[in-house]
Order: sequence, then C-alpha cells, then structure tokens
Amino acid sequence: MKRLIIIIVVIIALIAIAFVGMRMYTKSFSPQETVTYDKAGINMSLTYSRPFKNDRVIFGDLVPYGEVWRTGANEAAVFRTNAPLQINGEALPAGEYSVFVRPEQESWDIIFNSETGQWGISPLNGQANRSSENDVLVITVPSITTSEVFEQFTITFDDMNEEIELIIMWDQTMAVVPIVVMPD
Repeated sequence: MKRLIIIIVVIIALIAIAFVGMRMYTKSFSPQETVTYDKAGINMSLTYSRPFKNDRVIFGDLVPYGEVWRTGANEAAVFRTNAPLQINGEALPAGEYSVFVRPEQESWDIIFNSETGQWGISPLNGQANRSSENDVLVITVPSITTSEVFEQFTITFDDMNEEIELIIMWDQTMAVVPIVVMPD
C-alpha cells in the first residue's frame, strides 16, 4: 500500500512539472506584457500575451469570425481599473475583468467578464474559457482595416480629447475602444 501511494505521488508530481513546463514553453512564443494608463489618479492596466503573425492569416482563420477569442495567447487577458468607467457609452464598475473579443469582419464585440485567472482556452473543447453568465459588459466597436501590418499582437492606451482609447492591433486589423472616466 505504501508503494502505491509513493507511485501516485510521483505521477502527480510529474504531471505538475509537465504542466508548468508546457506553460513556460508556450509563453516563450507569446511573451506577456502589461500596458498601463496612469494619469490624474486614474489607473488602468491590461495584461495579455503577444503572439506573432508569422505569415499566418489571423482574422477569419486562426481567429475565426463569430467565435469568442481570448484576446491574445495563453491566459485570458486581464483588465484592471481603479475608477468606474463608461466604455462605448456603457458603465463598467471599478475592478478586475478578463477581456474576450468576438471578431467579425466589420465589428468586434469586446467582452468584460468578472472571472479572472483562467487559461484563455478550455483544454476540453478548445473554445474560449469563459462563462457567459459572468459577462459584466459587452460592447460592439467597428473593426478597422489598415494598410500597415502589425506583426505582433499589440494593445495600447492613448489619450484622445476627453476620452481614453484602448487600441487593439494585429495583422491589418485594429479596434478602438472608447473609454470615459465616470465622476465619483
């Protein structure tokens, strides 16, 4: 009996080591980055992994139209804000959210979900690892086709008059999410 327990413990340890090794291996292809906005007491950040195009067709192929995508690679992207926001005219309370995207050819649904910390896709079905009942906000923004090719998936914040723009870019596609800070 003691031998069986030792064998089981060794197997569990090997599985855990393999899991950690696989996560580190996949992250080497899509490095993690955090972009921040920190002005006038407003702190926002978005942590995501940055895959490369690598001569692939991105939207409509690697990232299918009409299906929810984890917004990058590896873990689900995480958005944090210390202030209540209005995003594309809709309220988003201060807090921490995973961010998913449902791309279409002419628009994207941007999804803020209250569950965070999960791997971006489910190992069971390969779909975005998101429970839709935890969606806090879903907004639709136009997608913009650019002549410039963005080789690496990139997200940034930019000031635009009274708005803050969250800009998502990859391949020849860009989506701009308008953000307004709500008064306390």
